[in-house]
Amino acid sequence: METIENPALSFFLWCSIINMGLLMVSFVVFSLGRNFMYRMHSKWYDISKEQFSALVYAGLMFYKICIIFFNIVPYIVLRIIGF
Repeated sequence: METIENPALSFFLWCSIINMGLLMVSFVVFSLGRNFMYRMHSKWYDISKEQFSALVYAGLMFYKICIIFFNIVPYIVLRIIGF
């Protein structure tokens, strides 16, 4: 008899992996291209470098919290209840 993995577990696992990958890519892009990104956005908005860095940091942290609450926690809960 072959075992078929639960589609919900697979869904949350792959969502977590893909979203964490996007978060890491976003962090690397921001780290390496901070000045370019700031120059591009400062043409559209009147914002200081410190404000820009704080906004990007807050955005990345919000994205990370959303990944944890909406992808990782449901995956762990489904594993705990044996779904």
